[in-house]
Amino acid sequence: MRSNAIRLGVIGAGNMGEAILRGYLNSGYAAGDQTAVFDLDTEKCRALEKDFGVTVADSIEELIDGSDLLLVALKPNVCAHLFSEQHNRFSGKAVVSIAAGWGGQRLKQALPADARVLRVMPNTPAMIGEGMIVFESGDSLTSDERAFAQTLFGSVGDVISLEPKLMDAVTAVSGSGPAYVYLFIEALADGGVKAGLPRPVALKLAAQTVKGAAMMVSETGIHPGELKDRVCSPGGTTIEAVAVLEQQGLRGAVIAAVDACREKSERMSK
Repeated sequence: MRSNAIRLGVIGAGNMGEAILRGYLNSGYAAGDQTAVFDLDTEKCRALEKDFGVTVADSIEELIDGSDLLLVALKPNVCAHLFSEQHNRFSGKAVVSIAAGWGGQRLKQALPADARVLRVMPNTPAMIGEGMIVFESGDSLTSDERAFAQTLFGSVGDVISLEPKLMDAVTAVSGSGPAYVYLFIEALADGGVKAGLPRPVALKLAAQTVKGAAMMVSETGIHPGELKDRVCSPGGTTIEAVAVLEQQGLRGAVIAAVDACREKSERMSK
């Protein structure tokens, strides 16, 4: 089966499910009539139908039966109920899950033996096409299905593949990482307001500064420590600020936060 003939079924049109589907359908590689969606929020489904011509399934059973590859974009606690209630219907299907805590091995145990699975960890910047998406290696998809998944997720960001033992760390860095960055942006803007800037201006300066700094790291390949040193002139203002951040334990706090998130992810996976 060619990848462009694979019938995609999306279970869950929440923020992430909708973002992935919209990115894919806007990519030019997709056909709305080869795509179906089901969600209890029928308004979201109807909006996708209006914008892209996707099929809105009347039931979860209809969606599963009419799809070749299923993108499961549900909360982790809902997945267990879905896989149990619809267990036999997943027979022979390709199942791609973005639910936290649902690794490839856990998916295999919850689904029929002939279901093919892939665990994916995206993050919320996928909603604007700037996501970081990680595939768990060792999936059981066919080559066509894997190529399809690469196209699907590549439409909303960068895709890499890592071994299963690293996926909890992925959750802690890129999966949850946007929250840490939003917190930093908010704090940086608050500092600007304290210094006298109007809040909208402070927020714009903070957000664009973080965006530009991130692009400098990703596009130049220069180590962030070296880029930091380039901004810190001897005896200047920036090194004074950096010294305070070091004294207040910014670096240690971030590392500890990532470690706590990883440990939580490990517990959820069991």
